[in-house]
Amino acid sequence: MKKGFTLIELLVVIAIIGILAAMILASLSGTRSKARDATRKSDLRQVKLALEQYYQDQSPNQYYNAPTAVNLSNLSSTLAPTYIKSLPADPINSGSYVYMYKSSGTTPDNYVIYTALENSNETDTPGLTCLSPGGGSGTCTSGSQKYFQVTND
Repeated sequence: MKKGFTLIELLVVIAIIGILAAMILASLSGTRSKARDATRKSDLRQVKLALEQYYQDQSPNQYYNAPTAVNLSNLSSTLAPTYIKSLPADPINSGSYVYMYKSSGTTPDNYVIYTALENSNETDTPGLTCLSPGGGSGTCTSGSQKYFQVTND
């Protein structure tokens, strides 16, 4: 009697391994997007701390002036390295996945920093004014896109 596996048996095992690998990779993609969203939230909270320190050092007290939304990197020379070692960038950093900053008025006393989230299942934070300076911190929806924002609330 011959010892070993037949070709059919080997093909069945390879097919099963392929199916299991595909299932694992599919579940990991959701985990990766949630991890990137967690990084985004942490980054924006760190920038908030830097902005609050910047505000305290200004006379009169005011935030960086940007009445229309600008890429957060525009604040680099203002905040880094005095208030934060370096400004973070979004893990994807392209398309709608960038960190944005906007302030209120010509002597800004409110701001919002926001970014798009990949996980559309995030629950909106009640009472927020989405993408508005001073509108509150948390998750909100504008159009069909989920955002995370921090403000000087």
